Formats: sequence, C-alpha cells, structure tokens
Amino acid sequence: MNSRYYSEKKRVEDRKFVDPIASARRTREFDNKGTMKNVIHILLATAVLAGVSGAPCRAAETLRLAVQKTGTFAWELAVIRAHGLDKKANLALEVDELASPEAGKVALRGGAADVIVSDWLWVARERGLGARLSFYPYSNALGAVMVPDASSIRTLADLKGRKLAVAGGPIDKSWLLLQAAMKQDGIDLKSESTIVYGSPPLLAAKTLSGEMDAAVNYWNFSAALEAKGFRRVAAIEDLLPKLGARGRTAMIGYAFDEGWGSANLDVLTRFIAMTRAAKEILATSDAEWERIAPLTGAADAATLRAYRDRYREGIPHRPIADEEADARVLYRVLAAIGGRELVGPAQELDPGTFYHAIPGD
Repeated sequence: MNSRYYSEKKRVEDRKFVDPIASARRTREFDNKGTMKNVIHILLATAVLAGVSGAPCRAAETLRLAVQKTGTFAWELAVIRAHGLDKKANLALEVDELASPEAGKVALRGGAADVIVSDWLWVARERGLGARLSFYPYSNALGAVMVPDASSIRTLADLKGRKLAVAGGPIDKSWLLLQAAMKQDGIDLKSESTIVYGSPPLLAAKTLSGEMDAAVNYWNFSAALEAKGFRRVAAIEDLLPKLGARGRTAMIGYAFDEGWGSANLDVLTRFIAMTRAAKEILATSDAEWERIAPLTGAADAATLRAYRDRYREGIPHRPIADEEADARVLYRVLAAIGGRELVGPAQELDPGTFYHAIPGD
C-alpha cells in the first residue's frame, strides 16, 4: 500500500474516530440465483448509463443529496466523480455534507434534500406518522460483537455478567437484534450484563484501552478493531436467520419522498444505476481503495483492507421482494423489543416502505 495516502489523510477533516479492518479477506459467495441477479443488475446499470450517454445532449438534471461527511456513501461519491459516472447518468449532484445522520433526516423532511442514506426502520416510523417516504437498499452491513483476541468470551452466552459497550444507544437496531436473538436462548443480556452506551468512536477507544470486556459497534468501527487484533464473537447479520430472516437483510438504504420518487422516476433510476456502477468498481478494484484511502480515515493498510472487505460483503444482491419480506419479519421483532419509541404507532411494516419501481428489481 502506497504510504502517500496516509500522509494525505492529515488533510482530511473529521477523521479522528477509530479506523477499520483486518480479518481474513473473505470471498463473496452467491448461489446461482444470486449470481445471476447480480449480473442482471450490473447489465441494467450499464444499459441505463449507456443509454443516457448516447442520448441527445440535454442539461443535466439536479439531484440534491444530504450526506454524512464521514459516512461510507462519501466513498462512493468520490468514485462516482472520479469516473464521471454522474456525467454518464446526466445528473448534476448537489451534495450537502452534514455532521450526522440526524441532520440528513431533518434535511429530507424539511425539503432541503431529495435523497439521504438512512434505515428502513426510520422510513417506516415516519410513514406511520404520516410522512410518505420510501426506501431502497444500500448496504446490509451491520455491527458485530467484538472482544480482544485473548478474551475468554467465546460465545454470546459468555457475555453474561460482562461489561459491554453498545454504540448508538438503547434503541440501536444492532443492539436490539442481539438482545432478541439471545432472549431465544433464555438470556436477558440487558439485565444480566453491565451496559455502557456511547458514541461509536468513544466506545471504540474505550474498548481498545481495555475498559470494556466486549463491544457492539457499527461495522466500520468493528472492522477497525479487527485490524488491531480483536476477534468477532458474532456478526449481527449472522443472527438474522435465527430471528426469521431468510438472508442478509439491507437495513441501510436511500430514503426519499414517495411523491418525489414517482415524479422523478427517470432521475431516480439513473441515480440507482450510477451508484450500482460505483459499487461494482469498489467491489472489483483494489487500486480504487488505495485511491480513496484518505477519505476512509484508515490509519494503515490493514485497516483499509478491513474497510474494503467488510464493505464488499455488505453490497446487496437480492431482489427487493426478498429484502422486504425479511424486513417485515425483523420489523415485528424490533417492534416487540423496542416498542413505540423505536417504531412509532405501527406494529407492522407499512407495505409502501420499500420502493419497487427500479428496473431489474
């Protein structure tokens, strides 16, 4: 890995949180159906972008994005710009970089953005409260339970009586899914362990310093711990089948107003095609990861590799109908354990939560 990327990172703002990576590089495995679906998506994305680039010249249409400055979507945007994918899609991207996901939600609800990255839980909650928002999958990467490599914690049951750091607060979806899975084994982790809530970077630092026995943190912070010799006890996405899901479920996605999506179907289709093309570049090009290294905040090559490998694992490849079916099951699980504070008044996932109008889905 070229060291110049790590000298350049000092010029990148807001990169003081713990970085990501390590762990043995995993090869993506798909069954024949999944492989064919992925090929179809790539071909459709290519066809959409090729069709736009071959069309008569017209003014690029503006798309307003509200993006967390330190989020992973910023990596995709860098790839989009570097490869001119926005121009091929005939889109003029207006990107508002924000400090937090909450700021993006405010921007979307206030009409200051067309598209943000959020989770379907929030979209469903807003729909239950009267806002007609829609969701399209972006990533199925979730958090993980991490411990030092020498820890005596080998299974989730070993977390009983331990000090556990939980990023995101008491209604964080990874934490709730972990609790739900363990309750099936008769363990109430919330009452049988010492729980410390906090921000992801703070808890990652406390975990590294030995103040915590284990941590449930976001995927990128968990990957960073792997790069520093920590071990995964369990990935949250691996617990989903135990809760009734049939596969890795995309919790994170693009959120937008349903009415705007209907009125701008062509723009939205080109946007999705453009982001799929960026994902394909990041899925296949290691050199591209070296180029965007300063944006990731990775302190070393091992951390960058961990980001790369976990990001690739999190790229969705399933039909929207499968994603929605699993989301419906998991919504019931989360509603039961998180209550109205998490999901609002609706006990079932609203049928219009997932967007189905993109070709190939």
